[in-house]
Amino acid sequence: MNIDTAIRNAFLDLKNKNIKSALLDSEILMSKVLNQDRSKIILNLERKLDNKDYKLFRKLIISRLKNKPIAYLIGKKFFWKYEFEINNKVLIPRPDTELIIEQVLDYYKDKHKINFLEIGVGSGCIILSILKEKKYFLGKGVDLSKDSIKICKKNANKLNVNNRLKLFKSDIDNFNLGKYDLIISNPPYIKKFDLKNLDKDVYNYEPRLALDGGLDGLSEIRKVIRKSSELVKLNGKLILEIAHDQKKMVKKILNDNGFYVNKVAKDLGNNSRCIVSTKIKFKK
Repeated sequence: MNIDTAIRNAFLDLKNKNIKSALLDSEILMSKVLNQDRSKIILNLERKLDNKDYKLFRKLIISRLKNKPIAYLIGKKFFWKYEFEINNKVLIPRPDTELIIEQVLDYYKDKHKINFLEIGVGSGCIILSILKEKKYFLGKGVDLSKDSIKICKKNANKLNVNNRLKLFKSDIDNFNLGKYDLIISNPPYIKKFDLKNLDKDVYNYEPRLALDGGLDGLSEIRKVIRKSSELVKLNGKLILEIAHDQKKMVKKILNDNGFYVNKVAKDLGNNSRCIVSTKIKFKK
C-alpha cells in the first residue's frame, strides 16, 4: 500500500466519526510515523509503506478515532514561536494563552531585567516563551505535578533557557520563596459540573488537575490571587488567564486583595480572557 491510499482510508475513517480536521490529522500522523515533514509526505504520496509503518499508522488513527488529541499522539505542540514536548500529564497549550505573553511583552518592553514567577507551569510553554523573548529575565515556576516539572525541565533544556529558570514542586499555598516583579498564571477555571460538557478530546484525555476550578470555577483563581498578593512586590503585576464569563468576579477578587485592574484583554473570539493587574497599597 502506498502513502496516498493509507491517508485516504484514514481520512474517510476520521470523517465518518465527524472529526473536522480528518485530512490534516491523517497527514500529521503519517508524518509522525515516517519522521518526515508533512510537506515531504504530500510530495511523495506514491511511495510504498512497509508493513511496520502501516501498522503504527493505523494504531495512531484508531487512537484518534477515540478522540485522543493529535498533540498527545505526536507528543508535541507549537505555541508562540516554539515547539514544546507534551504528554497527557500536561494541558495542551492553546492559542488564547498566548495573550499572557503578549501582555508581558507589552508591559515590560522597556524593562531589561525582571524576576518573575509562574504559578502552574504545565509544559512550560508560557514561562519558557517569555524567557526566550527576554534574554535577561529570570523565571521561577511552581507546580503541584511532578510530571509537569519534569516536562518543563525538558523543554527548558531544549530551548536553552534552563540557566535562567528554577522550578519547584509545591502547592502555591506552601510556596514562600522570594518577591517578584511579575506573577503569571493560567489556573484551572472550569466549573466542576461543566467539565462533562467539554469536548471528548479534552474531557477524556487532558489532566483534570489543570481544568477543574471547583464548584464556581474560581477556587484556584482565588488561591492564586491571595498568594500573589503576598509574593508580588508593591507596584508589581499579576497577569491571569480567565474564563470568558469570569471578568466581573475576578476583578472583585483582585480588588479585595489589593490589586488595581489595568486591562482586560480579549481573545480571538472576542471573549475576555486575560486580566492585567497591579499590586497597590491596601487602604487603611
